[in-house]
Amino acid sequence: MKEEAWKTKPRSHMTDLLYTEKDLVTSLKDYIRAEESKLEQVKRWADRLDTLTSTAVEDPEGFLGHPVNAFKLMKRLNTEWGDLENLVLKDTADGFISNLTIQRQYFPTDEDQTGAAKALLRLQDTYQLDSNTISTGNLPGVRYKSSMTVEDCYELGKIAYSDVDYYHTELWMAQALRQLDQGEESAIDKVTVIDYLSYAIYQQGELERALELTKRLLKLDPTHQRANGNLKYFEFQLEKQRKEEASAQEEEQKHVKSQIEKREAQRKRSKDPLPERKKYEQLCRGEGVKMTPRRQSRLFCRYYDNRHNPRLLLGPVKVEDEWDRPHIVRYHDIISDSEIEKVKELAKPRLRRATVHDPITGELTTAQYRVSKSAWLTAYEHPTIEKINRRIQDITGLDMDTAEELQVANYGVGGQYEPHFDFGRKDEPDAFKELGTGNRIATWLFYMSDVSAGGGTVFTDVGAAVLPKKGSAVFWYNLFPSGEGDYSTRHAACPVLVGNKWVSNKWIHERGQEFRRPCALEEAAL
Repeated sequence: MKEEAWKTKPRSHMTDLLYTEKDLVTSLKDYIRAEESKLEQVKRWADRLDTLTSTAVEDPEGFLGHPVNAFKLMKRLNTEWGDLENLVLKDTADGFISNLTIQRQYFPTDEDQTGAAKALLRLQDTYQLDSNTISTGNLPGVRYKSSMTVEDCYELGKIAYSDVDYYHTELWMAQALRQLDQGEESAIDKVTVIDYLSYAIYQQGELERALELTKRLLKLDPTHQRANGNLKYFEFQLEKQRKEEASAQEEEQKHVKSQIEKREAQRKRSKDPLPERKKYEQLCRGEGVKMTPRRQSRLFCRYYDNRHNPRLLLGPVKVEDEWDRPHIVRYHDIISDSEIEKVKELAKPRLRRATVHDPITGELTTAQYRVSKSAWLTAYEHPTIEKINRRIQDITGLDMDTAEELQVANYGVGGQYEPHFDFGRKDEPDAFKELGTGNRIATWLFYMSDVSAGGGTVFTDVGAAVLPKKGSAVFWYNLFPSGEGDYSTRHAACPVLVGNKWVSNKWIHERGQEFRRPCALEEAAL
C-alpha cells in the first residue's frame, strides 16, 4: 500500500518538490556566498591587525606614544571588535566567541574611548594643530605614523557633539567631509556628515555657511526631512539678521570708537591680561618664556657635593640652574636606567588614576585637570627605593622621614596636570592634616623617560619651561624659609603630544627640617 501510494503521488506535486529543492540549493549557495563574504571580511580584518599588532608589540610604549594610535586602539577594542563579534556570531564559532567573551573584561569602556577622543581634542587645542595634521599623522617626532579614517574623524566629531562642543564638532566633521571629497571609501556617507556639520556651524552663529551646507546636503538627498526644514529656517533667520544689521549699523558705528578706547584702557590697567590657560598652552608650545639674556647669564652649571657630604665627595652631582626666581635646579644623570626600570616594574601593577588633595576635605580625589596614572612606592619595598630616597636626602640636605612616599606617574596620550600649587595655601588649612607633617616645603621630580613632543613642566606665573630629560631631576622649594608659600611655583605638566612620559616625585614636608632649613624672620625671605 505504501509503495502504491508513493507511485500514485501526483506529478504536479513532485514537480513542486523539485522546485522546492532547487530553491533550497539556491538558498544554500546564497548562504555559502554570505559565509565566504563574511570569512573574507574576517580575513582582511585579521591580516590588517596582524600587521598592525606585529609592529606595535615591537615597541609598545613607542607605538602608544602616538596619540592617534592610542585613540584608535581604544576605538578598535571598544567598538570595532564588537562589530566583528556580531559578524562572527551569525554562525557557530564557539572557540573564538568564548575567547572574546573572556577577553572582553579587559576591554576599554565607552568612557575610555571618549577619554581618548577628548585627549586628542586637548592636544589639538594646546599645540594648535589643525585636524588634517592629526588625521594624516604628521606629528613632530613620530616613529609610527598613523592616519585616521573618515570613521575616526566622524567619531571624534560625534563625541564633541555629545559634549555640546560645536567648535570641535565642526573641525572633525569638516575633516571627515574633506576625506570623503578626496575619494576615501567609507560606510559613513556625506549626507550624515554634512547634517552634523551644518548644525554645528549654525550653533556657532554662522548662518550663511550653515545655509550653504544645507543646500549641498539637499542636492545629495532632496527628501531629507530635517534639511528641508532647516533650509527654510536658515533663510528666514538670515533675512531677519540682515534687516536687523542694516538698521543697527549706523548706531553701532557711533559706539565703535568708545568701545576700542575702553578695551585699550582696560588692557593698560591689567598688568597681564592673558588668561592662565592661554599662558599655560603658550609655554607648552615653547612660546612666552620670559627668561631675558641678562638673567640667563646668571644661571650656571657646576658640580655639587652638598658641603662635602661623604656620599657625594667622590661622585659630586652635576647641577644646572634652570630658573632664577623661583630657583629651579636640574640634577643631571641622577638616576640610572636600571633604577628607572626597577621603579617602573614596581609601579606598573599598581598604576591607578592619579589623585589630588581636595582643599576642602583634605582627602585624595580624582580631578579632570589631572590626567595620568600613578602609584606610590615605599622605601621598605625594595632597596632601590630606599637608595633613591637616601640620594635625595644627601643632595637636598632635607629629612626624608617625613616626606611622602615616592609617587610614580605615567602620562600617556594627552596626559597632563593643569596649573596647580604643590603646597597648601592659607585657605586650605586641612590640606595635609591627615599626614601630620606640615606643609610641602619642596618638590623633587625625576624624569624617567624622554618625550618626543610635549610633556614639559611649565611655571605659568613666571613664564618658565623645563623639558623632560631621562635620568635627570628638577628641584625647587615651595615655601620660603619663613614658611610662607611661594606663589611663583605654580606649575603644570603639559600634555604629552607624542611619546610616553614617566616621572616620579618626592614631596618633602616641613617637619624634620627645622634645623636643616631654619626659619627666617622675613615673610618671604629666600
